[in-house]
This record gives sequence, C-alpha cells and structure tokens, in this order.
Amino acid sequence: MKRSKADIEARSVAVIGMACRFPGASGADELWDILSDGRDVTSETPADRYDVDALYSPAGEPGTVRSRRAGYIEDMADFDAEFFEMSRTEAVELDPQHRLLMMATWEALEDAGQRPDALAGSRTGVYVGNARADFLEQRFREGLESVTPSAFHNFRSLLPARLSYVFDFRGPSVTIDTACSSSLAAVHAAVQSLRAKESPLAIAAGVNLALRPDETVMMTQAGTLAGDGRSKFGDADADGFAPSDGVGVVILKPLTDARADGDRIRAVIRGSAVGNDGRTSDSLLTPSLAGQVEVLRWAYEDAGVAASEIDFVEAHGTGSPALDPLELCALGQVLGEGRPFDRPCYVGSVKTNIGHAEAAGSMAGLIKTVLCLEHGQLPPTLHHESPNPLVPWEDLPLEVPTKLHDLSDHGRPVLAGITGQGASCLNAHLVVAQGETTAGGNTPLLRRPRLTSKAYMLPLSARTPAALETLVRTYIRYLGPEGKGSTYPLRDICFSAATRRQHHAHRVAVTGLSHDEIVTALERFLNGEEQVEDKRTRKLSAFVEQYLAGRPVDSDQLFGSGCRFVPLPTYPWQTQRYWPGEQDPSEDSADLAAAVLREHARNPQTEFTDSSLLSEIGIDSLARLQITVKLAGDHNYDVDAEELAELRTVGELRHWLNGLEAQAV
Repeated sequence: MKRSKADIEARSVAVIGMACRFPGASGADELWDILSDGRDVTSETPADRYDVDALYSPAGEPGTVRSRRAGYIEDMADFDAEFFEMSRTEAVELDPQHRLLMMATWEALEDAGQRPDALAGSRTGVYVGNARADFLEQRFREGLESVTPSAFHNFRSLLPARLSYVFDFRGPSVTIDTACSSSLAAVHAAVQSLRAKESPLAIAAGVNLALRPDETVMMTQAGTLAGDGRSKFGDADADGFAPSDGVGVVILKPLTDARADGDRIRAVIRGSAVGNDGRTSDSLLTPSLAGQVEVLRWAYEDAGVAASEIDFVEAHGTGSPALDPLELCALGQVLGEGRPFDRPCYVGSVKTNIGHAEAAGSMAGLIKTVLCLEHGQLPPTLHHESPNPLVPWEDLPLEVPTKLHDLSDHGRPVLAGITGQGASCLNAHLVVAQGETTAGGNTPLLRRPRLTSKAYMLPLSARTPAALETLVRTYIRYLGPEGKGSTYPLRDICFSAATRRQHHAHRVAVTGLSHDEIVTALERFLNGEEQVEDKRTRKLSAFVEQYLAGRPVDSDQLFGSGCRFVPLPTYPWQTQRYWPGEQDPSEDSADLAAAVLREHARNPQTEFTDSSLLSEIGIDSLARLQITVKLAGDHNYDVDAEELAELRTVGELRHWLNGLEAQAV
C-alpha cells in the first residue's frame, strides 16, 4: 500500500525514552560501549544460579548442560526497597524480575522526561514480554508447606500489573508471551494501542532472568545451545546460542504528540507486524520461510516504506546452524527486491555480544538499533569469521558487519528493521527510522558554553539524604568538563531538572551563571557550606526558598520560553541485596517488636509512633498473615490470627508481641 507522507507521520510512534539491564551493562550508554568496542560479555555461570560444575558435560548427556557460560546481569538481587515503599520481607519475597523492571521503568520515564506523578491516573498502557517465572517455581520446589500467599505477587500476569499499580497507570496492562519474540510483540501491541488512541503513552518492556538450570538442560537435549557459550550468527561454526538475562524498557508516544510536547525523539517506529507460521512448515516447532517472508512484507507495507530502502536489520540472529540460513534467505528475498547489489543491507545481531535474552531478546535488538541510529554507526557482529556455507551469499544483497563503521547518508533518515522470532512460531518485525537526536541529546553536540548572561536555578531532589548526596555528586560529574552536561546549555539543563523530573522530599537548589558556578555551589552543599550569593543570583532567592519549602515554582518566570528538554542523570538508587534465606546485616536487635516492624513496615527508616496506624505504615492483611506464619514457624509461638487482625496501631502491636514473649518465658 502506498501511503502519503501525512499518513505515515500520523501513524508513526516516537521512542522518547529507554532504559535497560543487560550483561555488562546497567544502562543504554554502557550497552553502546560494549557494542562499539566489539566485546562479548558472556561469562561463566555464577554459583548463585546453579552449580555448573555438577551439571556440565560437553557431550550433553541427559540431565546435563553442555555450556558453562551464558549472559548474566550482575547484582540481580539488588533493589531499592525503600524507594518503592516496600518492607524488607516484601522485597525478599518478590521475584527480582519485578524489582529490576520497576527500577528500569522509572529510569526510562526519567530518560523520556515523563514525570511519574504527572502520569498518575492516566490511561498509560503497559505491555511486558516475559516467558519465565523461575523465582516462583523455585519457591514451589521447596515444598508445599513453604508456599505462602506472597507467591501470588510473583505470577507473570502481575509484571505489568505491578507497574500499573506502582505508577497508577489506568490503561491496558498486559503480559505477552510468544517465547523469544515476546518483547517485540509487546512493542507491536503498544504501537497499535497508541494508533487507536486507546492510550496517550505506552510502556513496552521485556524481562528475563534465568535462575534455574531446567530450560538449559532441555535446550542442551534439543541441541540449541552453543557449546562454547557464544552466539555466532551467520558463521560456519554456529552451533546454537548462549542464553542470557535481560531487562529492557522503552517509552512510546505518538510522533505528533511527542513533537508538540517537546520530547526527545530518539527514534521513530514507522510500522510493525506480527504473524504466525500457521501450517506453512512441517511441524509446530519448525520455523517457516513463508511465514517470515509474509511478516516482513506486512511490516513494510504497514510502514509505507520500500523494503529496498532499509539500511540495516537487527536480526533475530541466534547463531543456529539451521535457523540463521532461513532468516537470512527471508531477509534477502524481501529486502533484495529492487536493491542495487552495490548497496547491500547490513544484518547483525546483538546476541553475539550479550547472549540471547529470550523474551527480552528482541528488546535488546530495539535498544541497540536506536543507539545505532543516534550514533550514526553500526557496530560489529562478533564471531563471524567464516560465512555459513548454507547461505547463498552471492545471491543475497546482505552483509554481516565485522567492524564498526559509519552509516551512509542517503539524504533521508536512516531506516532499520528489527526481527523477533519465537518458538511459538510468532514472527515479529519492526520498521524504525532515525529520530531527531544525536548521541542521546536533542541537539547536535556543541562546545561547552562557559558563561550565560543570566543566572539559573538547578533544583535536585531524592527520597533520602543519602540518595540526594549521591545525586549531587553525579551532577558535579555531569556538569564537569568531561561530563555529558557540558555539551548542553545551562538553561536547558536547569529547565529539564525543574520541569521533567518528579521532585521528592529531600531537596537542594543552587544558582549560577555557568556550569562551573553550579558545580562550585554543589560542592559547597556537600561540604555543609551555604552558597555565596551576589547581585546576579540573589534575585533567584525567592524561587530557591519556594522549592526547598516544597511549593510549586513558576518555570516560565525562571526560564522563559524556548527551552528544550535535554538528558539528565537518572535517580541514584540506594540498593541492598534481597534474597530468601539471607539475613539483613542490620538485623541484630533482640527486640521482637522492633524486628517485626523492621521486617514488615514499608519505609522502615521512617519515624512512627505508637499511635501510628498499622495500615499507614504498610502492614496490611497479607503482612499480618506473613507475621503469623513467621512467629509460629521461627519462634513456635501460639499465635491467635484473629487477635492480630484486630490490632490497629503500632502500640497495640508492640503490646501484643510483648505478651507473646512473656507467655513463651
């Protein structure tokens, strides 16, 4: 279908923010460093997943794994429970997939300049690709007597529901499981919701944490795992993939709305399609060339883009000796129509760097693609030394890049395709165009402006004093000569911090005419010194006082018109490790009441009195049930659950617990 330019623009969706956790990368910038440096960050299986020494067998006998390595997120159990108002017990019993997804979503919203408090109550949609519930399955294996109601919180259907609850989003909230194409199918669903005006903003995500060896043993028997733990897409030695962890989140908005709202447009989704192979192959689990070709054609028709114009494709690209040739032939058949042989389409795979994040794998591909479009570069696909002889390379206008190179300028935005394929035979393809940013900003990088003619106020805030101190130190680096903030005008930085960030209880506001003056003021704050004012900055004192007092500040008076949103540092998480069976190092109190409150009260550092209501500090019916089970199991107390249910205040709970201790003595 030939679409008009106006129709294409009206149907297009902007990627306005993103965040991720992948092996070796705690964010998109770190992922780009891995990609551009050409690094493989897979590693040997750590002991906190499973005993690889006990299970490893290079021959792949039944009940073993044939590879010692895969892609793992470090510190996957770390979480800022206090930020999300969770007690230690809640955090310990919550699947780390949920925890990591919450933090990554907050970061993606900040990257997009979307204030969570301003979005509360909106019809924002949430679509999460996921296919694992390893944490829940592990708890079930501990024995049925260990199963508690907290297991409800770890059902996969609650991954998007938790985001909707935490952020008070009222739009669609859906888990999508199509195996390895799940997260790209989630993006497709989000795009459809935005086009239908069902949601004004959408969050699409993928999350995958492999905590047990079961699937790895199964895939060993199926012959789909690489023996050396390295994905070798399109190579003659390809023998399977390396599974990996992954969390990726993108924030999507209709392109016309994103432009009107002054958002950063990191990339533009022009079109998408999903489709099943149906009965076009010999068996359910056998991918089909016809099915892949159909979805590719549908996606480019939906985008109103000629497939011959696509500059590069992020392939599903697992490194399978059988599936790689099928995918490359499908791409060559569709993208080769009308394409000159002297302008091949580059085809690569992020899985050669980080492994295959399964349900989050195609989200890794999307985030990589956005980074490529922003940087104008295509990173190397690793382990591609001898092209697979089953691929008719001489007949296909395709090339696998083996070194970092610049993308060609064809006098139009660069165009890319992204493919996801699932064992469910669900194929997905996304058509993405270069956005309106460069290197992560919304203006070309400029030489650092040293001084302005007007003073500006930089407001910063956090949930705790420790987090605020960390944030201040982060901004000192950000604003320094080598920091990213050095390339943006001070007015835009201060404007973005004031209007595009949610503001918390602990605050600092400093003023200055230059990056250096702001840095000096922040350093004085860290040293416990007051900012030195002069006639240039004194006129902002009233705004500073308003902000520190928690009152609204008129941004128009502060910054005027014409400001632009620029990327800022994200929230400085104050994480701790939360894992079943591991004691909090601070748990040294012999006071039963103090221990119970510390375990089950949300924000345990917050001061409360005996008159504080239990409901106000987060001890709800589920927490009461957990207290009952723990007291009866760990202390062998004779607990009357009905008595506990009738308690209303902290003082009543203390008195009741003291009574239990006295009876035990």
